[in-house]
Amino acid sequence: MDYPARLEAILKPSHQGDLIALDLFAGCGGLALGFEAAGFKTIGYEKAADACATYRANLNHPCHEVTLGTETVLPECDVLIGGPPCQPFSVGGHQLGLNDSRDGFPTFIAAVDRLRPKLFLFENVRGMLYSNRKYFDEILQVLAGFGYTISFKLLNALDYGVPQKRERLIVVGHEDPFQFPSTTTRKVTAGEALLDLAFSIPPESRFLTPSMDQYVANYERASKCIRPRDLHLDQPARTLTCRNLAGATGDMHRVRLPDGRRRRLLVREAARLQSFPDWFEFRGGEISQYTQIGNAVPPLMAWHIARAVRQQLGNEVTELPFIDGVENLQPELAL
Repeated sequence: MDYPARLEAILKPSHQGDLIALDLFAGCGGLALGFEAAGFKTIGYEKAADACATYRANLNHPCHEVTLGTETVLPECDVLIGGPPCQPFSVGGHQLGLNDSRDGFPTFIAAVDRLRPKLFLFENVRGMLYSNRKYFDEILQVLAGFGYTISFKLLNALDYGVPQKRERLIVVGHEDPFQFPSTTTRKVTAGEALLDLAFSIPPESRFLTPSMDQYVANYERASKCIRPRDLHLDQPARTLTCRNLAGATGDMHRVRLPDGRRRRLLVREAARLQSFPDWFEFRGGEISQYTQIGNAVPPLMAWHIARAVRQQLGNEVTELPFIDGVENLQPELAL
């Protein structure tokens, strides 16, 4: 069974989730897709119209288009999840933390305080552990004051079957220490994910011009890049971001075709590298779609986390069906 087929088999949204998960700052639904595939009923909250439209088009439960604040009224839930805006903590950002107006943590903390879910979980960039560590510790101290045991860990999507090197900080609050999901032993390459897509030339293809090729060459020379930053099909992809998907920069993701031409990564290719199944359709213009993908939590990693959450709450995890002669996709075909 190839990679796209495995995503199809695993990432199927549930129609009747038995646990309710509120998804704050939901984006296009990458985190929610993993939770729905693990049997949760998700309710999303997101201010970006295109991301909301994508969420509604692909998941079985609602997404409210709203700018969240500390006073936003939310329903009761079993689990509170989300990705509070991370710009203040990006290693490449200004490191303003609490003083940044884009900070979503007061809203998330207020929701935990009011709702007191059985478990809460948020994800964010690794930068929270570095220049803004003091602010991160303050967040954890407040959340622990509500009676939760806080667990956190830096996870790499590559270790959960996603064909991309992508680190995300996962923080969980529960009455007991959280048992993070075990990593998989097999790493998936970009070539395994893209298959024939990598050599296709659809009408929407955009090729690097000679001037762009020169810009890239200068960028790689200045940055002392040992190996060109094209997408190497024999390896997992480097991290997908909004900037390197949509921006015409030296760092942009690009595919080198057999004839030597290079083209920008297609939306569907980017989605596969983020572990979105091919049936998942993105709404909005091309730049908006790239932005949604670059901001998303890889659904496959989210699925592993969601299953660990179910087990943490004492809920049975529904096993996957017998697929391609490998029960539950274990071990060599596990994602």
